[in-house]
Amino acid sequence: MPFCEADPWRLQYFEGVDCPRDVRIPTEDPDGYQWHPGERRIYDKLFVAESQGLACAPHGVTPPEFPVFSKPIINLRGMGVGSRVLRDLSDYERHLTAGHFWMTLLEGEHMSTDVAVLEGRTMWWRHCRGTPATEGTFDRWLIEDGRRPQLEAYVGAWVARHLADYTGMLNVETIGGRIIEAHLRVADQWPDLYEAGWLEAVVGLYARGEWRLAPGERRAGYSIALFGPHGREYRHPPAELVAQVRRMPHVSSVQITFHDDRPSASHAMPPGGFRLAVVNCFDLEAGRAARARLAAFFGV
Repeated sequence: MPFCEADPWRLQYFEGVDCPRDVRIPTEDPDGYQWHPGERRIYDKLFVAESQGLACAPHGVTPPEFPVFSKPIINLRGMGVGSRVLRDLSDYERHLTAGHFWMTLLEGEHMSTDVAVLEGRTMWWRHCRGTPATEGTFDRWLIEDGRRPQLEAYVGAWVARHLADYTGMLNVETIGGRIIEAHLRVADQWPDLYEAGWLEAVVGLYARGEWRLAPGERRAGYSIALFGPHGREYRHPPAELVAQVRRMPHVSSVQITFHDDRPSASHAMPPGGFRLAVVNCFDLEAGRAARARLAAFFGV
């Protein structure tokens, strides 16, 4: 199983997929960064902003106007660590941080788009629309079953310019149709909500440099997150409770998204909360009911 997955709660998606032992498929940004040195500059978010002509600069260069969005130039741990809106000059001066940058505060839909790339050509797309909550957290993601031609044209042109020699999976986050982050890896939060045969096609992309995925049914799905407050130590729910939630109608999978043998403070989490669980499902209300079962256990 050469899908290189660091999170044990996501191994469930890859354990049954046949893959040559000498093939490495990254699901984590540190691996994508190390294994693709020729393309790793896309992890530089300042470069990503500059490449699109967005107003941006490292901290130390005062923004000419506010508000702006601020975050680390490179963050391989994910989860929106260190990100925030800077409302005015005093806000900027209070949060001035080496290694961070500011950029245009974008508005519009927040999308996570997975793309299969073959020598700089985009071969397959899947779009997921986020519903933001507070301070870098998300209530849920809608895994869409359709295409977004305008977004695909924009991102595809950017890929052709900056990843012309790349073959592999690419995850791109956009707000209002502009790229805010790019990742040289396969998506690992909701593989079970994509069409049948997708993981096998990913193996072929990395193992043989080909993309073969027969047209199949695409279903809309939901990846619903459960967050709790920071400052608490959490423990995993009993395995039987997790199994009961997984057996609820329309639920595809359940992830308990933290290590209960480590302090909560050691986890990379967004400012707005500590992520406890994710429920993947094909019905929104069913997913909310499943999340509520888990929330009752955690007392959140």
